[in-house]
Amino acid sequence: MKVLLIVTEKLPVPPVRGGAIQTYIAGVSPQLGRAHNLTILGRTDPLLPDHEIQHGIQYDRVPGGHFELYRQGVVSYLQGKHFDLIHIFNRPLMVHAVRQAAPNARIVLSMHNDMFLPNKITPEEATQAIQDVERIVTVSNYVGRAITDLYPEAAPKLKTIYSGVDLARYRVNAQAQQARKELREAHGLTGKKVILFVGRLSPKKGADILLRSLPHIAAKHPDAALVMVGSRWYSDDNISDYVAYVRALAARSPIPVVTTGFVSPAEVHKWFWAGDVFVCPSQWQEPLARVHYEAMAAELPIVTTLRGGNPEVIDGRNGVVVDRPEDPAAFATAISSLLADPSKRQAFGKHGRSLADQNYGWERVVRDILGVWSG
Repeated sequence: MKVLLIVTEKLPVPPVRGGAIQTYIAGVSPQLGRAHNLTILGRTDPLLPDHEIQHGIQYDRVPGGHFELYRQGVVSYLQGKHFDLIHIFNRPLMVHAVRQAAPNARIVLSMHNDMFLPNKITPEEATQAIQDVERIVTVSNYVGRAITDLYPEAAPKLKTIYSGVDLARYRVNAQAQQARKELREAHGLTGKKVILFVGRLSPKKGADILLRSLPHIAAKHPDAALVMVGSRWYSDDNISDYVAYVRALAARSPIPVVTTGFVSPAEVHKWFWAGDVFVCPSQWQEPLARVHYEAMAAELPIVTTLRGGNPEVIDGRNGVVVDRPEDPAAFATAISSLLADPSKRQAFGKHGRSLADQNYGWERVVRDILGVWSG
């Protein structure tokens, strides 16, 4: 088949500036491109040409940043072109325009966020999008429930396909141990129990709650340290009010806090190797943060929150779910229990890697997508 993937307007593919959806597409596209004639349409970026072919995959890029501008570019791009199947990522508002521009194409929609909420799409537009698509793929059962709670008619079209991770890149081996040693030496973390946060520095990601848990943790584990990997936005190290607040909290911490700023997607896996406990302190209804897969692949025990789809990948043997995410003391209890028990950390980490090997490699994701495409 001749297949077009339409990326969101925010960030480019390949994920030179990061992004969960962009990482997802980069993970699955090599194998999808071997099975079908694949084109990826995304936004322009100064780091990338507007048109290129890489490993047999056609990449075309139109101006993005603003949704309306991007949608116009997508529609213009489709004029005079034929695709058997068009797979749109996370933009139900894009669907009807694509349907009109490509009336004979099959359309599949992948949902990575709550984009069917009333503040993001009108009921009329949502109903039309559901009618226009053949299937709706969601990254978690939570996202599917959020859609059907509003639009029960979508239920027959839904399929959950959990995301994946590059299993080879995150594998713990001699190279990983050396990288761990070097990073920890370079940042004064040798001999420390390292708590790791990887994500955007925004209130909904909960970095401030994690920092406010540190006094409780320090009382029991004065040899602990926190590493915060990330910036206010992908590849953007500018200081927002919230980032300034986070840094002020870090400066008052009773244990060391290392803030890295933005780390290239090509390098971020090394920080997972440097950690001892991974924490995802999400405060919002997170669809299902892909950092969980990365932590499992790197053999890290996980502390996450009872928010959105996050608990769906925690089985009690690879991590702990905090049911009061707004409470710093609740995080401190969960984190401290793992810091106090090296054998438990190791067992959780090994089990998490086993789950990743069984369920969360890109090959499984590709099989599931190809199953949807085959009808």
